[in-house]
Amino acid sequence: MTEIDQTPEVGGQVADAVADNWVDRHAPAASRPYLRLSRADRPIGTWLLLLPCWWGLILAMLHDGQASWHDLWIFVGCAIGAFLMRGAGCTWNDITDRKIDAEVARTASRPLPSGQVSTKQALVWLVVQALVSFCILLTFNTAAIVLGIISLVPVCVYPFAKRFTWWPQAFLGLAFNWGALLAWTAHTGSLGLPAIVLYVAGIAWTLFYDTIYAHQDAEDDALIGVKSTALLFGNHTAKWLRWFLVLTVLIMAAAVILAASGGHPVAVLIALLGPWAMGVHMTWQLQTLDTEDNPLLLRLFRSNRDAGLLPLPFFAIAMLL
Repeated sequence: MTEIDQTPEVGGQVADAVADNWVDRHAPAASRPYLRLSRADRPIGTWLLLLPCWWGLILAMLHDGQASWHDLWIFVGCAIGAFLMRGAGCTWNDITDRKIDAEVARTASRPLPSGQVSTKQALVWLVVQALVSFCILLTFNTAAIVLGIISLVPVCVYPFAKRFTWWPQAFLGLAFNWGALLAWTAHTGSLGLPAIVLYVAGIAWTLFYDTIYAHQDAEDDALIGVKSTALLFGNHTAKWLRWFLVLTVLIMAAAVILAASGGHPVAVLIALLGPWAMGVHMTWQLQTLDTEDNPLLLRLFRSNRDAGLLPLPFFAIAMLL
Protein backbone atom coordinates (compact mmCIF):
# COMPACT_ATOMS: atom_id res chain seq x y z
CA MET A 1 0.00 0.00 0.00
CA THR A 2 1.26 3.47 -0.89
CA GLU A 3 2.38 5.44 2.12
CA ILE A 4 0.61 8.69 2.93
CA ASP A 5 1.88 12.10 3.89
CA GLN A 6 0.04 13.31 6.99
CA THR A 7 1.62 16.79 6.93
CA PRO A 8 0.10 19.43 4.65
CA GLU A 9 2.60 21.21 2.45
CA VAL A 10 2.81 24.93 1.85
CA GLY A 11 1.68 24.27 -1.71
CA GLY A 12 -1.73 23.15 -0.48
CA GLN A 13 -1.50 19.35 -0.34
CA VAL A 14 -4.34 17.89 1.69
CA ALA A 15 -3.24 16.03 4.82
CA ASP A 16 -4.59 12.59 3.89
CA ALA A 17 -3.80 12.73 0.17
CA VAL A 18 -1.69 9.98 -1.35
CA ALA A 19 1.96 11.04 -1.38
CA ASP A 20 3.21 12.12 -4.83
CA ASN A 21 -0.31 11.96 -6.27
CA TRP A 22 -0.83 13.19 -9.83
CA VAL A 23 -2.71 16.32 -8.80
CA ASP A 24 0.12 17.69 -6.67
CA ARG A 25 2.81 16.60 -9.13
CA HIS A 26 1.37 17.23 -12.59
CA ALA A 27 -1.89 19.24 -12.56
CA PRO A 28 -1.66 22.96 -13.46
CA ALA A 29 -1.36 25.00 -10.27
CA ALA A 30 -4.63 26.88 -10.87
CA SER A 31 -6.59 23.62 -11.14
CA ARG A 32 -5.23 21.94 -8.02
CA PRO A 33 -7.62 23.42 -5.43
CA TYR A 34 -10.61 22.33 -7.53
CA LEU A 35 -9.22 18.85 -8.14
CA ARG A 36 -8.58 18.58 -4.40
CA LEU A 37 -12.19 19.59 -3.77
CA SER A 38 -13.15 16.67 -6.02
CA ARG A 39 -10.75 14.34 -4.14
CA ALA A 40 -8.88 13.63 -7.39
CA ASP A 41 -5.78 13.33 -5.21
CA ARG A 42 -7.54 10.53 -3.30
CA PRO A 43 -9.04 8.18 -5.91
CA ILE A 44 -10.39 5.55 -3.51
CA GLY A 45 -13.79 7.27 -3.29
CA THR A 46 -14.24 7.07 -7.06
CA TRP A 47 -13.54 3.34 -6.91
CA LEU A 48 -16.03 2.82 -4.07
CA LEU A 49 -18.69 4.66 -6.05
CA LEU A 50 -17.87 2.90 -9.32
CA LEU A 51 -17.61 -0.72 -8.21
CA PRO A 52 -21.33 -1.18 -7.38
CA CYS A 53 -22.06 0.15 -10.88
CA TRP A 54 -19.91 -2.54 -12.44
CA TRP A 55 -21.40 -5.22 -10.15
CA GLY A 56 -24.89 -4.20 -11.25
CA LEU A 57 -24.01 -4.09 -14.95
CA ILE A 58 -22.33 -7.49 -15.08
CA LEU A 59 -25.05 -9.17 -13.01
CA ALA A 60 -27.63 -7.63 -15.35
CA MET A 61 -25.83 -9.17 -18.32
CA LEU A 62 -25.66 -12.49 -16.44
CA HIS A 63 -29.39 -12.24 -15.77
CA ASP A 64 -30.25 -11.51 -19.41
CA GLY A 65 -27.68 -13.85 -20.87
CA GLN A 66 -26.64 -11.24 -23.40
CA ALA A 67 -24.42 -8.22 -23.89
CA SER A 68 -24.20 -5.46 -26.48
CA TRP A 69 -21.85 -2.71 -27.54
CA HIS A 70 -23.98 -0.29 -25.55
CA ASP A 71 -22.95 -2.18 -22.41
CA LEU A 72 -19.37 -1.18 -23.14
CA TRP A 73 -20.49 2.45 -23.09
CA ILE A 74 -22.39 1.87 -19.83
CA PHE A 75 -19.19 0.42 -18.38
CA VAL A 76 -17.11 3.43 -19.49
CA GLY A 77 -19.85 5.99 -18.83
CA CYS A 78 -20.22 4.75 -15.26
CA ALA A 79 -16.47 5.20 -14.75
CA ILE A 80 -16.51 8.77 -16.02
CA GLY A 81 -19.73 9.52 -14.17
CA ALA A 82 -18.38 8.05 -10.92
CA PHE A 83 -15.34 10.34 -11.10
CA LEU A 84 -17.49 13.40 -11.78
CA MET A 85 -20.31 12.65 -9.33
CA ARG A 86 -17.90 11.66 -6.60
CA GLY A 87 -16.22 15.01 -7.24
CA ALA A 88 -19.53 16.87 -7.16
CA GLY A 89 -20.60 15.05 -4.00
CA CYS A 90 -17.31 15.79 -2.25
CA THR A 91 -17.52 19.43 -3.28
CA TRP A 92 -21.03 19.61 -1.82
CA ASN A 93 -19.84 17.85 1.32
CA ASP A 94 -16.98 20.33 1.75
CA ILE A 95 -19.28 23.31 1.24
CA THR A 96 -21.68 22.11 3.93
CA ASP A 97 -18.88 20.99 6.28
CA ARG A 98 -16.42 23.85 5.82
CA LYS A 99 -16.75 25.06 9.43
CA ILE A 100 -16.58 21.54 10.89
CA ASP A 101 -13.59 20.65 8.68
CA ALA A 102 -11.69 23.63 10.05
CA GLU A 103 -11.87 22.07 13.53
CA VAL A 104 -10.69 18.57 12.55
CA ALA A 105 -6.96 17.97 12.13
CA ARG A 106 -7.30 15.61 9.15
CA THR A 107 -9.62 17.94 7.19
CA ALA A 108 -8.38 21.43 8.09
CA SER A 109 -6.06 21.42 5.05
CA ARG A 110 -8.93 20.91 2.57
CA PRO A 111 -9.35 23.72 0.01
CA LEU A 112 -12.31 25.49 1.64
CA PRO A 113 -11.22 25.63 5.32
CA SER A 114 -7.64 26.38 4.27
CA GLY A 115 -8.75 29.25 2.02
CA GLN A 116 -7.53 27.83 -1.31
CA VAL A 117 -10.99 28.47 -2.84
CA SER A 118 -14.04 30.51 -1.84
CA THR A 119 -17.50 29.08 -1.24
CA LYS A 120 -18.75 30.75 -4.44
CA GLN A 121 -15.95 29.20 -6.49
CA ALA A 122 -16.73 25.79 -4.98
CA LEU A 123 -20.40 26.16 -5.90
CA VAL A 124 -19.53 26.96 -9.52
CA TRP A 125 -17.23 23.92 -9.64
CA LEU A 126 -20.02 21.77 -8.20
CA VAL A 127 -22.42 22.87 -10.96
CA VAL A 128 -19.85 22.22 -13.72
CA GLN A 129 -19.24 18.65 -12.53
CA ALA A 130 -22.96 17.94 -12.12
CA LEU A 131 -23.81 19.24 -15.59
CA VAL A 132 -21.17 17.11 -17.32
CA SER A 133 -22.39 14.08 -15.34
CA PHE A 134 -25.95 14.81 -16.44
CA CYS A 135 -24.87 14.84 -20.09
CA ILE A 136 -23.49 11.31 -19.62
CA LEU A 137 -26.68 10.21 -17.87
CA LEU A 138 -28.73 11.39 -20.87
CA THR A 139 -27.08 8.71 -23.02
CA PHE A 140 -28.83 6.00 -20.95
CA ASN A 141 -32.46 4.89 -21.14
CA THR A 142 -35.31 6.82 -19.54
CA ALA A 143 -35.61 4.63 -16.45
CA ALA A 144 -31.89 5.01 -15.73
CA ILE A 145 -32.11 8.78 -16.22
CA VAL A 146 -34.93 8.96 -13.67
CA LEU A 147 -32.92 6.88 -11.20
CA GLY A 148 -29.91 9.12 -11.74
CA ILE A 149 -31.95 12.21 -10.91
CA ILE A 150 -33.42 10.57 -7.79
CA SER A 151 -29.90 9.73 -6.62
CA LEU A 152 -29.37 13.42 -5.89
CA VAL A 153 -31.60 13.08 -2.81
CA PRO A 154 -29.25 10.86 -0.72
CA VAL A 155 -26.25 12.77 -2.10
CA CYS A 156 -27.67 16.07 -0.84
CA VAL A 157 -28.79 14.68 2.52
CA TYR A 158 -25.63 12.76 3.43
CA PRO A 159 -23.45 15.70 4.62
CA PHE A 160 -26.09 16.63 7.19
CA ALA A 161 -26.61 13.08 8.52
CA LYS A 162 -23.84 13.26 11.11
CA ARG A 163 -25.66 16.17 12.70
CA PHE A 164 -28.83 14.19 13.49
CA THR A 165 -27.97 10.45 13.54
CA TRP A 166 -25.28 8.10 14.81
CA TRP A 167 -25.58 6.29 11.46
CA PRO A 168 -24.28 8.73 8.80
CA GLN A 169 -22.43 5.78 7.26
CA ALA A 170 -25.81 4.28 6.35
CA PHE A 171 -26.70 7.47 4.48
CA LEU A 172 -23.36 7.29 2.67
CA GLY A 173 -24.24 3.72 1.72
CA LEU A 174 -27.56 4.87 0.25
CA ALA A 175 -25.69 7.36 -1.96
CA PHE A 176 -22.55 5.40 -2.84
CA ASN A 177 -24.25 2.19 -3.95
CA TRP A 178 -26.94 3.77 -6.12
CA GLY A 179 -24.92 2.80 -9.16
CA ALA A 180 -25.92 -0.84 -8.67
CA LEU A 181 -29.52 0.19 -9.37
CA LEU A 182 -28.64 2.58 -12.17
CA ALA A 183 -26.27 0.33 -14.14
CA TRP A 184 -28.65 -2.64 -13.90
CA THR A 185 -31.45 -0.45 -15.22
CA ALA A 186 -29.26 1.08 -17.94
CA HIS A 187 -28.76 -2.44 -19.30
CA THR A 188 -32.21 -3.98 -18.76
CA GLY A 189 -34.48 -0.94 -19.10
CA SER A 190 -36.16 -1.51 -15.75
CA LEU A 191 -35.23 -1.97 -12.11
CA GLY A 192 -35.14 -5.58 -10.89
CA LEU A 193 -35.11 -7.35 -7.54
CA PRO A 194 -31.50 -8.63 -7.93
CA ALA A 195 -30.31 -5.03 -8.29
CA ILE A 196 -32.19 -3.97 -5.16
CA VAL A 197 -30.70 -6.86 -3.18
CA LEU A 198 -27.23 -6.00 -4.53
CA TYR A 199 -27.81 -2.39 -3.44
CA VAL A 200 -28.51 -3.56 0.12
CA ALA A 201 -25.31 -5.65 0.08
CA GLY A 202 -23.40 -2.55 -0.96
CA ILE A 203 -24.87 -0.57 1.94
CA ALA A 204 -23.65 -3.24 4.37
CA TRP A 205 -20.20 -3.02 2.76
CA THR A 206 -20.20 0.77 3.13
CA LEU A 207 -21.04 0.45 6.81
CA PHE A 208 -18.01 -1.83 7.10
CA TYR A 209 -15.41 0.33 5.34
CA ASP A 210 -16.67 3.75 6.37
CA THR A 211 -16.79 2.82 10.04
CA ILE A 212 -13.10 1.94 9.71
CA TYR A 213 -12.53 5.31 8.04
CA ALA A 214 -14.52 7.22 10.68
CA HIS A 215 -12.32 5.96 13.50
CA GLN A 216 -9.60 8.33 12.26
CA ASP A 217 -11.74 11.31 13.34
CA ALA A 218 -13.43 9.80 16.38
CA GLU A 219 -11.67 12.00 18.92
CA ASP A 220 -12.25 15.24 17.00
CA ASP A 221 -15.84 14.29 16.18
CA ALA A 222 -16.59 13.70 19.86
CA LEU A 223 -15.14 17.10 20.77
CA ILE A 224 -17.13 19.06 18.19
CA GLY A 225 -20.34 17.09 18.64
CA VAL A 226 -20.85 15.27 15.33
CA LYS A 227 -21.93 11.64 15.19
CA SER A 228 -20.62 8.47 13.51
CA THR A 229 -20.84 4.70 13.80
CA ALA A 230 -17.23 4.78 15.03
CA LEU A 231 -18.34 6.75 18.08
CA LEU A 232 -21.51 4.70 18.46
CA PHE A 233 -19.73 1.33 18.39
CA GLY A 234 -16.60 2.39 20.28
CA ASN A 235 -14.79 -0.64 21.70
CA HIS A 236 -17.38 -2.94 20.11
CA THR A 237 -16.47 -1.90 16.57
CA ALA A 238 -14.91 -5.25 15.62
CA LYS A 239 -18.09 -7.10 16.59
CA TRP A 240 -20.25 -4.76 14.49
CA LEU A 241 -17.87 -4.99 11.54
CA ARG A 242 -18.11 -8.77 11.67
CA TRP A 243 -21.87 -8.51 11.25
CA PHE A 244 -21.51 -6.09 8.33
CA LEU A 245 -19.04 -8.50 6.73
CA VAL A 246 -21.44 -11.44 7.03
CA LEU A 247 -24.37 -9.37 5.74
CA THR A 248 -22.35 -8.14 2.75
CA VAL A 249 -21.41 -11.66 1.69
CA LEU A 250 -24.79 -13.27 2.29
CA ILE A 251 -26.85 -10.52 0.68
CA MET A 252 -24.55 -10.27 -2.33
CA ALA A 253 -24.78 -14.04 -2.70
CA ALA A 254 -28.58 -13.74 -2.67
CA ALA A 255 -28.35 -11.09 -5.43
CA VAL A 256 -26.18 -13.44 -7.49
CA ILE A 257 -28.63 -16.32 -7.10
CA LEU A 258 -31.55 -14.09 -8.10
CA ALA A 259 -29.68 -12.69 -11.09
CA ALA A 260 -28.49 -16.09 -12.31
CA SER A 261 -31.69 -18.02 -11.65
CA GLY A 262 -32.40 -20.23 -14.64
CA GLY A 263 -28.80 -20.07 -15.76
CA HIS A 264 -26.21 -22.83 -15.95
CA PRO A 265 -25.51 -24.27 -12.45
CA VAL A 266 -21.74 -24.00 -13.01
CA ALA A 267 -22.14 -20.30 -13.85
CA VAL A 268 -24.07 -19.74 -10.63
CA LEU A 269 -21.37 -21.48 -8.58
CA ILE A 270 -18.62 -19.45 -10.22
CA ALA A 271 -20.50 -16.19 -9.64
CA LEU A 272 -20.98 -17.12 -5.98
CA LEU A 273 -17.20 -17.26 -5.57
CA GLY A 274 -17.25 -13.47 -5.98
CA PRO A 275 -18.93 -12.65 -2.65
CA TRP A 276 -16.83 -15.35 -0.97
CA ALA A 277 -13.57 -13.82 -2.25
CA MET A 278 -14.70 -10.37 -1.12
CA GLY A 279 -15.54 -11.80 2.29
CA VAL A 280 -12.05 -13.28 2.61
CA HIS A 281 -10.52 -9.86 1.98
CA MET A 282 -12.87 -8.20 4.48
CA THR A 283 -11.95 -10.88 7.04
CA TRP A 284 -8.29 -9.98 6.58
CA GLN A 285 -9.14 -6.32 7.21
CA LEU A 286 -10.99 -7.23 10.38
CA GLN A 287 -8.12 -9.36 11.67
CA THR A 288 -5.65 -6.52 10.94
CA LEU A 289 -7.79 -3.75 12.46
CA ASP A 290 -6.44 -1.48 15.19
CA THR A 291 -8.78 1.45 15.78
CA GLU A 292 -6.01 3.45 17.49
CA ASP A 293 -3.66 3.32 14.49
CA ASN A 294 -4.75 6.05 12.06
CA PRO A 295 -2.29 5.25 9.22
CA LEU A 296 -3.42 1.61 9.38
CA LEU A 297 -7.09 2.66 9.37
CA LEU A 298 -6.54 4.66 6.20
CA ARG A 299 -4.68 1.79 4.53
CA LEU A 300 -7.45 -0.65 5.41
CA PHE A 301 -10.10 1.74 4.14
CA ARG A 302 -8.26 2.17 0.85
CA SER A 303 -7.83 -1.59 0.51
CA ASN A 304 -11.59 -1.86 -0.07
CA ARG A 305 -10.92 -1.01 -3.70
CA ASP A 306 -9.34 -4.46 -3.95
CA ALA A 307 -12.14 -6.04 -1.92
CA GLY A 308 -14.75 -4.59 -4.27
CA LEU A 309 -12.85 -5.63 -7.39
CA LEU A 310 -12.67 -9.28 -6.33
CA PRO A 311 -16.26 -10.26 -7.32
CA LEU A 312 -15.94 -8.83 -10.84
CA PRO A 313 -13.86 -11.56 -12.55
CA PHE A 314 -16.12 -14.26 -11.12
CA PHE A 315 -19.25 -12.41 -12.29
CA ALA A 316 -17.67 -11.88 -15.72
CA ILE A 317 -16.66 -15.53 -16.15
CA ALA A 318 -20.14 -16.67 -15.12
CA MET A 319 -21.68 -14.25 -17.60
CA LEU A 320 -19.55 -15.65 -20.42
CA LEU A 321 -20.53 -19.26 -19.78
